Amino acid sequence: MAVKNSVPRKIFLVFDIVLLLVISIICIAPFINLLAVSFSDKLSVAAGEVTFFPKGLTTVAYEFITNTSKFTRSLLISCERTAIGVPINILLIILTAYPLSKTKQEFRGRNFFSWFFVVTILFNAGLIPTYMVVRSTGLMNSIWSLILPSALPVFSMLVVMNYIRGLPRELLEAAYIDGAGHIQTLIRVVLPVSLPTIATVTLFSFVFHWNSWFDGMIYMNKIQNYPLQTYLQTVVVNPEEFIRNNTDLSGNLSKYLSMVSARTTGAAQMFLAMIPILCIYPWLQKYFTTGLVMGSVKG
Repeated sequence: MAVKNSVPRKIFLVFDIVLLLVISIICIAPFINLLAVSFSDKLSVAAGEVTFFPKGLTTVAYEFITNTSKFTRSLLISCERTAIGVPINILLIILTAYPLSKTKQEFRGRNFFSWFFVVTILFNAGLIPTYMVVRSTGLMNSIWSLILPSALPVFSMLVVMNYIRGLPRELLEAAYIDGAGHIQTLIRVVLPVSLPTIATVTLFSFVFHWNSWFDGMIYMNKIQNYPLQTYLQTVVVNPEEFIRNNTDLSGNLSKYLSMVSARTTGAAQMFLAMIPILCIYPWLQKYFTTGLVMGSVKG
């Protein structure tokens, strides 16, 4: 009987492995194509000859993007934005989610504040009022115009709030019995067992700050204040105009005009933009499925 049952199981496992391999190839193929296009010459890309291997191997697209002082400055601005914005997001998420995770008896204003934050998701003020607030507060052309309008991601806060609310009550009650206050309970009990969800919202926040380009476009009036994604967007939209207006590349104007296209530079900038995400994601992934809550209950 066991032998008969093992045959369908083996067939299922083989089918499962093949299916996952096909899905993995489908997911990885666009990235390989993107990398191949970024290292290919302009004519090969325009002719549609590039698939998964570069044609006319060249690094001119990366030279075009990186061989300017403005690129370095925009990269530093994005790093500064991420280094400041992510900790602020996580701090405000935790300080908001913890009290809202309490019961109505423990925190009387919970329902009011919960609906207050939910309404901000359902009804948004829009671009023009947000722009007017940023301008009237004197944040234009500053790094804070990219950070403060999105200082508290409400959706991420709700994710953390629901996670904390689902923690075993025994954990918190044990801390209260031992004499711990709310701050001690938050730091020593809640945060250690909430690492999976905090790692998740940290990744969301990092991706948002690193990939955001539109706010830099509307809040910054000078290209030297653009974050990386906004700067690269201007390069991709009109690379020929960018070359003509960039004094750093004036000596190689004819070279770049003949060898660079919007598609090759677009592929190069997208690949460069993905590198930080690809570096940080594996480090945070290990927390996603870790059973820290169950381990703490058993302890």
